[in-house]
Amino acid sequence: MITIDQRLYAPATQRNRDPILDVLRSHLPTPSRVLEIASGTGEHAIYLSEHLEQVTLWQPTDIESSSLKSIEAWREHYPDSKVLRSKFLDVTAKDNHPELSFDVIVAINLIHITPWQTTECLMKYASDHLPKGGLLYLYGPFWQSGVEPAESNLHFDATLKRQHSDWGIRQLNEVIEEARKHGFTEKAIIPMPANNLSIILQH
Repeated sequence: MITIDQRLYAPATQRNRDPILDVLRSHLPTPSRVLEIASGTGEHAIYLSEHLEQVTLWQPTDIESSSLKSIEAWREHYPDSKVLRSKFLDVTAKDNHPELSFDVIVAINLIHITPWQTTECLMKYASDHLPKGGLLYLYGPFWQSGVEPAESNLHFDATLKRQHSDWGIRQLNEVIEEARKHGFTEKAIIPMPANNLSIILQH
């Protein structure tokens, strides 16, 4: 992670933003009001909202003050963007309701760097706040039944577990099963570069 003034810069964003853009461009409804969970640096919010014509607004959120400051710093450099002022949002907390309504919830590189409880809460939160037909988009590495794990993902998973015993790459079938408990069906599962997946779930 690199700091530019108060903006945080994640080199991985440069590598994955265009593949993510291609997927969202093909699957997001028109129009789309997007709520992003765990926006991190804010780079994805700025870039994706700028390049997705169907997006009318993009609400970034995070629980880290450094991330919220970074998002605001990026917004200052793109004053005409569709990105709204960043908000604190913790999906594991009770009574954490959005002020606006949204068609899409996006969570990029979240569930492997949080405890499993966060995935459970994310599914419930998305179910509670998305309309019928709304989309939940997940991006990141997943273990797939019958698919040989990539060496890079095995190393990454071990690194995550050293940082926090409750972190780690999740089993795709367990994530899908949790989504189904909350009324979601899988709309698309798309292989991505660097052994990641895009998962599109429909409410």
